[in-house]
Amino acid sequence: MTPDRLSLNQWTTRRWSVREAVDGCVRHGIPAIGLWREAVADQGLAATAKLVTDAGLRVSSLCRGGFMTGPGLGLDDNRAAIDEAAALGAACLVLVVGGLPGVSPGGGPGPGFSRDLPGARARVAEALSVLAPYAAERGVRLALEPLHPVYCADRAVLSTLGQALDLAEPYASERVGVVVDSFHVWWDPEVLTQIARASGRIASYQVSDFLVPLPADPLLGRGMMGDGVIDFGPITAAVEAAGYRGDVEVEIFNADVWAADPDEVLATMKRRFAATVG
Repeated sequence: MTPDRLSLNQWTTRRWSVREAVDGCVRHGIPAIGLWREAVADQGLAATAKLVTDAGLRVSSLCRGGFMTGPGLGLDDNRAAIDEAAALGAACLVLVVGGLPGVSPGGGPGPGFSRDLPGARARVAEALSVLAPYAAERGVRLALEPLHPVYCADRAVLSTLGQALDLAEPYASERVGVVVDSFHVWWDPEVLTQIARASGRIASYQVSDFLVPLPADPLLGRGMMGDGVIDFGPITAAVEAAGYRGDVEVEIFNADVWAADPDEVLATMKRRFAATVG
């Protein structure tokens, strides 16, 4: 993976605004950025699109849509996310599909709680059948992201790349793809086989390391590449062999990284990307 494919996922420098993150990418010679809807809303959609275009950056992804297992299958919010991705010219809209009904991210069971895991997955498929045509009309590629099983209850009932591919299979690959996120899939004994199966359907490759021991909040267990246990070489080679030629986002959720000087984070990110991912 060459430096001209490196992308800063905005959450890695969470305290930067869109403008600050765009300026940081330009300053450090990073050619692409993965945006988050919350930050885009703060900056303004049109203003964000202009900032990115004027800076000459690519939008490698917009995060996130999804959360389809609750009331209404999340259709209204997901349609809005698709429209935003179209306006930004994002390479894909990342879908974190949602956990068990009635379980909020990072929270416990609440109103409408159900333990029916197969039923929750069926709701995701139902929502996708509505959203995929809507996205296709707007030229947006949806990207299903499987999350590590520890997040199954509250964030994503898709836990493996194989499950995500099964769900994407009825749709054209250019319309519904999958995300290969090293943090979420490195542990899977079938990951290299499933990456090969995903040829032509990988919409995003995201990297961060898996820290041991995990912090009290496992959501913050991502580290800078080289600080954890992941062997990036085989995963990257498999992603390349599967034909992926898009940007590679560094997406890190980590309290220490967020507290550090963002310019130092970007400098470290570039060095570690060259040393571990490529």
